[in-house]
Amino acid sequence: MKRLFAVALGILTAIGGFVDIGDMVTNALVGSRFGLSLAWVVVTGVIGICVFAEMSGRVAAISGRPTFDLVRERLGPRMGFANLVASMAVTLLTFIAEIGGVALALELASSVNYLLWIPLAGFAVWLVLWRVKFSLMENVFGLLGLSLIVFAVAVWQLGPDWSTLWNDASRPSVPASEDTPTYFYYAVALFGAAMTPYEVFFFSSGGVEERWGPRDLTIMRTNVLVGFPLGGVLSVAIAASTALVFLPVGVQVDTLGQVGLPVAVSLGKVGLAVALIGFFAATFGAACETGLSVGYSISQYFGWQWGKYVRPREAARFHVVLLLATITGIAVLLTTVDPIKVTEYSVVFSAVALPLTYFPILVVANDPDYMGTKVNGRVANTLGSVYLVLVLAAALAAIPLMILTKAGQ
Repeated sequence: MKRLFAVALGILTAIGGFVDIGDMVTNALVGSRFGLSLAWVVVTGVIGICVFAEMSGRVAAISGRPTFDLVRERLGPRMGFANLVASMAVTLLTFIAEIGGVALALELASSVNYLLWIPLAGFAVWLVLWRVKFSLMENVFGLLGLSLIVFAVAVWQLGPDWSTLWNDASRPSVPASEDTPTYFYYAVALFGAAMTPYEVFFFSSGGVEERWGPRDLTIMRTNVLVGFPLGGVLSVAIAASTALVFLPVGVQVDTLGQVGLPVAVSLGKVGLAVALIGFFAATFGAACETGLSVGYSISQYFGWQWGKYVRPREAARFHVVLLLATITGIAVLLTTVDPIKVTEYSVVFSAVALPLTYFPILVVANDPDYMGTKVNGRVANTLGSVYLVLVLAAALAAIPLMILTKAGQ
C-alpha cells in the first residue's frame, strides 16, 4: 500500500511540476493565436521529457548519485562547467519568472498590485526551501496543482465542435493571419517550455533526496510515463480553452488573468477560484523546484553537501545559494520588469540550452561503470538520439527566429 501511495503522489507531483508559469502562459498565448495547430509540439515535448527524465531517474536510482554530479565526473570539469552555466542561466531565469507568477496569482486573488506581493512571495518560497521537508513540499503542491484540471472541465463546458478541434490538432497548418517564421518561433517556445532543463535535474536530485534504489525503478517509470503525459493534457486543455474564447475575436493572451478567463466564462466564480488555486500551486511548486535546482546544480558541480535530506547547517553553502538566488529574483522583479515577458524569454532560452543539458545525460545513461546492466536499451538510445537532433535544431533556430519575428510580435 505504501508503494502504491508513493506512485500516486509521484504522479500528482509530476502533473504539478510540468505545468508551470512557462507552460501556462505559452500554451494560452499559442491557443489564442494558433488554436490547436501547435498541439503536436506539446506531444513531441512530452515524449522527449519522458525519455530523458526516465534516463535521469534511472541514473539516480542505480548509482545513488544525481545526474549533474556524474556529468562532471564522466565528461570532465570543462564540459561540466559548460553544462552548469547553460542550465544555471535558464534555471535562474525560470526561477525569477516563477516568483513573479506567484505574485501575479496573488494579485488576481486579492486585487493588490503584484509588485507588493513579490517580497512576500520570494520570502515564502525561501522559507519553504529552508524549512519544509522535501516530500511534504512535493506532495502538497502537486496535489493542489491538480486544480488545473478545471481547464479541461472548462473546455467541455464551452461545448466546442470536437471534430474541428481534432482537425486543427491532427492536421497542423499555419493560420492565414500568421506567418511561417512566427509559427515556428512559438513551436520552439512550446518545445522549450515542455523540456525545461531544470525538470530532469530536479527529478534526478529528487530521486536521491527520496533515496531511490533499483527496486524503485517501477515507481520512477510510472511517475514519468503517467505524470508527464497528464501534465501535457493539461497544457493542451489550457491552449484549447483560450482558442475557444479568444481566437474567434482575434484577442491575444498577454496576462495571467486572461489565461483564467475561459474558466470564468464557462464555470463562473467557483471555477475561477479553483483555477486561481491551481495558478498559485503550480507557480509556487515550480518556484520551489527551480530554486532547489539552482542549489543542486552549483553544489553538485563543486562537490558541496546539498539537499533537504540533511540539516541546513550541514549544507550551509547549498542554502546560501538558495538565499542568494531568491534575493536576486526579488531584486530583478522589483525593477518592474514584466514577469510574463521574463517567462516568454525563459522558455526560448531554455531551447537554446537543451543540447548541453540532454547530451551528457545520454552519455552517463550508457556508461556501464555507473549503470551496470541498467544502461540504455535500444529503444531508449534510439529515442534519445532522435531527440538530440530535435533539441539541436531547436537550439540553433531559437535566437534567429526570435530576432526575425521580434519575439513573436
